[in-house]
Amino acid sequence: MDTQEALDRAIAAWLARAHPAPEQARSEWAIQGVALLPLGDRFAAVRMPADVIHAALASRDPDQVAVSLGEVLGGSIIYDHRVAGGTYYALVQGHAGLVWAYDDIATCLGHGTYLGVPRLDRQQPPGAYWMIPPRYEGDLCAPRTIIPLIELGRSRLASAPQPDPHGRRVSADAALGSERPPITEASASPPHKLPPIKGGGGQSWPRQPSRKVQ
Repeated sequence: MDTQEALDRAIAAWLARAHPAPEQARSEWAIQGVALLPLGDRFAAVRMPADVIHAALASRDPDQVAVSLGEVLGGSIIYDHRVAGGTYYALVQGHAGLVWAYDDIATCLGHGTYLGVPRLDRQQPPGAYWMIPPRYEGDLCAPRTIIPLIELGRSRLASAPQPDPHGRRVSADAALGSERPPITEASASPPHKLPPIKGGGGQSWPRQPSRKVQ
C-alpha cells in the first residue's frame, strides 16, 4: 500500500467514525457515493450560499473557486449544486455549533442535523461532492476565516440589485431571504439508505484526479 492510499484510508476512517455505526457509512458510500452523517461531534458544517461565495471571490469558475477557497478557508468543503443555486458546506470543529454567534450571517449545522458527506473520491458532479477534499484527518476550516468571506460576498451582492424570476429588480437581502435549506441536509432521524443519486445533467469540470478509496 503506497503512502497516498494509506492516507486516504485513514481519512475515510476518520469520516466514517462520525457515524455511530461506521460500517453503515461505508456501505452508503459504496452503494450511492454519499453517506448521511450526524453533525456536532466529529465536525459541524457552516452553510454558505453559492451566490454569496461567488460574489466574494469574484468568480464562478469551479477550479478558481476551489483554489481561492483553499487559500482563504484552508479546510474541507463540500458542494451541492442541486438546489437554491448551489450551497457550499465548510466543515468546522464539532463544538462550533454550540458556541456559534453568527446566525445572522451564516448557519452552523450541528447536533440534530445530518449532512450528506461524499465518498472521498467523489470530486465532481452530479450531486454532492468535495470541492476541497480532506488532506488529512481533522482537516477543518477555521470559523474566523468564514465570516469575513461571507460578509464580503453579501456586501457585494447588496451593492448590485438582482432580477427575480419575473424580471423585476429586487435587493440581495430579499433574494437571500428566499433560500430554502438544501436537500443535502436532514434534521430528522436519517433513513438507513439515501435515495440513489441519478447521473447525468451535470457538467464535468476539470478537477484534480479522483482518488480511489477501498
